[in-house]
Formats: sequence, structure tokens, C-alpha cells
Amino acid sequence: MKKSKVDQTLSMPALPPDHNGEPGSSAAPSSSGFNLANHFLIAMPSMQDPIFGGTVVYVCEHNDNGVLGVVINKPTDMTMEILFERIDLKLSEGLRTTVVNEPIMFGGPVQDDRGFVLHTPGAQYSSSLTVTDDVAFTTSIDVLEAVAAGDGPQRMLVSIGYSGWSPGQLEEEIGRNGWLTVGADAHVLFDLPIEERYNAAIKLLGIDPMMLAPEAGHA
Repeated sequence: MKKSKVDQTLSMPALPPDHNGEPGSSAAPSSSGFNLANHFLIAMPSMQDPIFGGTVVYVCEHNDNGVLGVVINKPTDMTMEILFERIDLKLSEGLRTTVVNEPIMFGGPVQDDRGFVLHTPGAQYSSSLTVTDDVAFTTSIDVLEAVAAGDGPQRMLVSIGYSGWSPGQLEEEIGRNGWLTVGADAHVLFDLPIEERYNAAIKLLGIDPMMLAPEAGHA
């Protein structure tokens, strides 16, 4: 993990440049008809990639510009307390015991000096994409300001960086047996302990993780 960037002051950007939807609305799906938005990508056990091996990625957006997602089971050594210190936000006292030690995820290698938040929809934020009725993706700092004030989303996952694939790239990797795909479950995304998310995502396919035979595949 690129610790040197994480140690700098965190900035919260607008949605990535390839985003073609308006904040608060889902972008048009891929013209291929193959749309993995609101799906989990589960790295095959044989994947040896140092970034994506052993990961589960939540796909936020899949359209003609490519795929945008966030790794949900790879914690960094940064906590919410450290994050809020670095962006000069003070948590209200009532929140310190509930979120102070929550880890920040390594969301992926793209823009890994910036913050991204998956959360339950509700309040309107200045740069936000509603993926489903259960999940939104926000890149503006106002969502964390709301958290600090005690008025943030009920459930959330904060990451440094995101995962991105150019048009056709992820489809090719799936074709090489690099990834399993399954419809996402908000319970796995927000509620389960981090170390349980990989096996839980596999079980959504009706597969016993212990019985999954290694396949050749690369990210």
C-alpha cells in the first residue's frame, strides 16, 4: 500500500472524470448490456495479484466508459480518528466511541490519495451517485462533515482510492476466470466484520468457499 500518499492531507474530489451521470443519479449502463453495477467482484482463490488477490470489490458504476468499484475487505492502517484529524474535522463526543477505531479501506489503486464513501442513501451531498435504494457513492467532503456533526449516514464504508477498469478490460478478466460475480448484499457490504466478507460473498453464489477449486485467472 502506498503509505506515503495516505499520510498527506486527504482531499475529497468530485466524481472521477469518466463519470457521465449527474450527482444523485445512476449513469447510463454499458451498451453491451453487461452491467455489473451493484455486484460484487470476488477474486478467484488462484489470483496472485498483489493488489486484488483475496479481495471483494463492490461495483458502483459500469458503463461505456468502463467500471468503477471499491475494495471492501482490505483495511489500511488508517482509522476514522486519524482520517478526521487529517481533514481537520472534529468528531462530536458521542460519536468517538462508535466510529473512532473503524478502519479505512484500501479501495483500489486509482486516486489512492483521496477519499471515497459508500453509504446508505438519505441526505443529499454535493457529489454523489445513487447506485441502489441501499447504496450511494459519495466523493465530496460534506458527507464526512455530516458524520462529524452526528448527522451522517447510518451505515458507511470509507476508502482511500478506488478500483477502475477501462472499457472491456474487466469483461476480459472475467473471461479468463479472474473473477466471480454475484449480486451485492448490503449486509455483507456494511455490517459483516471485514475478515468475513470474502467467504460471505462467495456463499451468495451458493458455493461453499472450502470447496471452490482453484482456477487459472489473473487480474
